[in-house]
Amino acid sequence: MLETIADEAFQILNSQGNFNIFYAFESTIEEIISKNEINCIITRGKGQVKKELIEAIPTLKVIARCGVGLDNIDVEEATKLQIKVINAPGSNAKTIAEHTIALMLILKRNLHEAIYEAKKGNWNWRNQYEGDELNTKTLGILGMGNIGQKVANIAHSLGMNVQYSSKNKKENNFKFVDFETLFKTSDIISIHLPLTDETNQLFNQNTFKLLKKNTILINTSRDQIINKSDLLDALNSDLIAGYAADVPMISVPVNDDPILIHPKTIITPHIGSLTKTTYSEMCVSTIKNLIGVLNNQDYDSKSVFNLNNLING
Repeated sequence: MLETIADEAFQILNSQGNFNIFYAFESTIEEIISKNEINCIITRGKGQVKKELIEAIPTLKVIARCGVGLDNIDVEEATKLQIKVINAPGSNAKTIAEHTIALMLILKRNLHEAIYEAKKGNWNWRNQYEGDELNTKTLGILGMGNIGQKVANIAHSLGMNVQYSSKNKKENNFKFVDFETLFKTSDIISIHLPLTDETNQLFNQNTFKLLKKNTILINTSRDQIINKSDLLDALNSDLIAGYAADVPMISVPVNDDPILIHPKTIITPHIGSLTKTTYSEMCVSTIKNLIGVLNNQDYDSKSVFNLNNLING
């Protein structure tokens, strides 16, 4: 195990009685793999399972990620060596959708500023009339997967007009449009796309010029989908009204990072799926499927990931 997991999940694993569990964060990985036959690696989001580690464990059968994203695992190398990669697909969709809607409400209604002013005792801030409601606004969703669908459902219940753009039209009651139409006609755009060569830097100088005036942008997907320099220019030149994000930074930003401290932005520290309920569900689901795979018992086949899933999913 490269990281801790939820107590409920650990109890399930420990109750099996036929697993020897080693903690790589208590000793060096090299020491553990040199003295023991390792069949499985369990990690969450920080423990790196890259090519060098995979190749150093010839007895490795399964890599289990207690979560959804697989950025910290070399899926290609694992697939090549016929090592199963298990994760918990869809387990964080509900909580990230809630977080996305919360960011919309905070940014659209200027709640972050109102709370700050109230703490200073400035009760006259209520006379600003700068906030606005989500009702009747057009929400454009980029990527209609599990999370996008849940965001759409919540937004619709709030009275928003929902449209979406994705590679393929989905079976739902929402309006399907192309990317350019979505950019030009949405009051709020919520990003739920994977990071690929196609989506990398998707929002750039040219994209921002397509947006409606006063559009706000919500990003609970991947940081690299946004060109940082062009985003800052768009905020400063009023091409967009605001930006809210809960995405992993390449590195922890400094306190005076211009996007972090910008008055038109809200940045949360990648906490969209970090609720007690979701954390437990992700870990328990992953461990149950791991046990099923190792013991040749029933398991959810959707939890077993490979390179073909990564390309086509």
